[in-house]
Amino acid sequence: MTQDLSQDQIFESYDTQESKFLTPFQRKALLKNLQANLQPEYRRRIEIMLLADMGKSQTQICEIIGCSQEMARYWIGIAEAGLAHKWNERPIGRPKTVNNEYIERLKELVSHSPREYGYAFGYWTAQWLSKHLANEFGIEISDRHVNRLLKQMGLSTKRKNISQQQTDQNKDAGITIGDLQSNSEPSLHWSFNLIQTNN
Repeated sequence: MTQDLSQDQIFESYDTQESKFLTPFQRKALLKNLQANLQPEYRRRIEIMLLADMGKSQTQICEIIGCSQEMARYWIGIAEAGLAHKWNERPIGRPKTVNNEYIERLKELVSHSPREYGYAFGYWTAQWLSKHLANEFGIEISDRHVNRLLKQMGLSTKRKNISQQQTDQNKDAGITIGDLQSNSEPSLHWSFNLIQTNN
């Protein structure tokens, strides 16, 4: 929420600043569209171009908006080329669903705990990765597709730090209950078994 507020404050002072490469018409049109109820992906495109026009660097834009370097570079280039009015002509989602930016973000999410993104659970599932990325990119893909992409990258949502011995012992068990006092990470068994039974 703080991030949105600071972005709004940034754009409030935008009119008083000198434009780097947008025409007055383009600036006015982008600011007007920014007020509309846009999909997050379209909103980010406009914000990138406006911030670049204000003289913000690619790194600053990525920090303010929370987008990838690739996305910032692309839309800064579009604005510099005088094509800012085409912000909504590049389709979101199908048929070109998964791009490099999506894959990089998927990789990033899997390498961090969902708790870092405000979720209550400690380990990702393909279903939650799919939902999270759909909110960020406006691209919806199936859990199976997420698992395929992870497999291609040599990644997985499965927990790897459970020893082979425990895995062999628990192979046929539905639920494992451990002594909470002696187990430093009591959620480990629960998370593993939830993932195991959801497949």
